[in-house]
Amino acid sequence: MACFVPFNNRNLDVSFFVFRPTLVIVDEFFDALKRFSACTESLGCVQSSIFTSIHGNMIIWYGAWMKKSSENKESLNATLLSMLKSTSSMAVIVEHSFFNPYAGESRDGSSAAKFFTGDIISVNAAESIAADSYPDESRSDDLSFACLAIFKSQFSKTEGVKSGACLRSQSRPRVACLYIWKSLHCCYSCILSTDYRRSMIPYCDQLSIEVKYDLFRVVFVSTEIGSGKYNDQLYYAAHDRVLGHGDEESNERGAMQI
Repeated sequence: MACFVPFNNRNLDVSFFVFRPTLVIVDEFFDALKRFSACTESLGCVQSSIFTSIHGNMIIWYGAWMKKSSENKESLNATLLSMLKSTSSMAVIVEHSFFNPYAGESRDGSSAAKFFTGDIISVNAAESIAADSYPDESRSDDLSFACLAIFKSQFSKTEGVKSGACLRSQSRPRVACLYIWKSLHCCYSCILSTDYRRSMIPYCDQLSIEVKYDLFRVVFVSTEIGSGKYNDQLYYAAHDRVLGHGDEESNERGAMQI
């Protein structure tokens, strides 16, 4: 079964943890993150995945969660950081944040960007750096509009892209656009013909923007090798929430050690 990023934030929260490994061989760290994924199920995580950078040394853990209040997310975030302390000798947490998905498209008409182990994912991230006279909310709004405008103008004419989603950080003026590709070759072809930062300038001429871009390979999806029937129930519950079905309540259980 696929993992997915929803096209809106009505029923699910999504979070990302970005790591920089301190080990030459990262297999042990991958195993620790897989155990971490299993532990997060008891905290309301309905699915998770691990991406590894193709050209760099970054690793991303992605999780989709049953909808939570802001207070519960703060508590959850503290719990997750505590759980990840056992991996501190293997990798450094570069950043972590909850995001609101707010738009997306797919070639097959799905209501989410679906991906499997082995898929290629590209991530464009743009952040507005310090501008004291320009409120964070306004900067986030401008960045979100720019990201969406570029996404809408490029998706239909981009060869080889299967789906994509636009996301907005809940804690800082940052947006990200995530694309799922048919192949690495298709992704490279698009990169060579597109300047993402230059594309954003007409929409954000009042902002100082820092743009980051990276390519990742999906190396783990919790719903593919999970714990059988329980994981199946989590997957279909999450899928129903993306479609707007099912209740939005969740029961949190205690955190487990990795």
